[in-house]
Amino acid sequence: MKDLAQIDGAIEWLGVKYKTILAPDQTGGAMSIVDSWSPAGSGPPRHVHQNEDETFVILTGTCRIWLEGQEFTASAGESVFIPRGTEHTFKVTDDDPCRHLVILTPGGFEGFFADMAAGQCRIPEDMPAIEESAKRHNMTFTGPPLD
Repeated sequence: MKDLAQIDGAIEWLGVKYKTILAPDQTGGAMSIVDSWSPAGSGPPRHVHQNEDETFVILTGTCRIWLEGQEFTASAGESVFIPRGTEHTFKVTDDDPCRHLVILTPGGFEGFFADMAAGQCRIPEDMPAIEESAKRHNMTFTGPPLD
């Protein structure tokens, strides 16, 4: 399997690479799929998606998942379903990157990744711009990333 870092069309934000492999315009808005390559130790702040269910399909590596106060690990070959409205986050725990598919139903949230890559927003310096894009994409930040 090719490393996402070597695949044409991937965008990057804070060391994470994203490539939309199925866009909402291909599914009538029903879903989208993003191929994501996250470096060791990376992971977003806790957050909630108001409109999208999110499914992670772990292709390589291991992540610690925090879902509504419960923690568990997910490794290559495993999937995690996160219903819309559910507070969650994750952190890559291996020394190697984690590659995972992010399946969003309905599609549209992948636009947040595009906004962040285009603006190369930094945390915490650019939080107003990050939160503005998050609001447009129906996401709310609710807490810090995992330690």
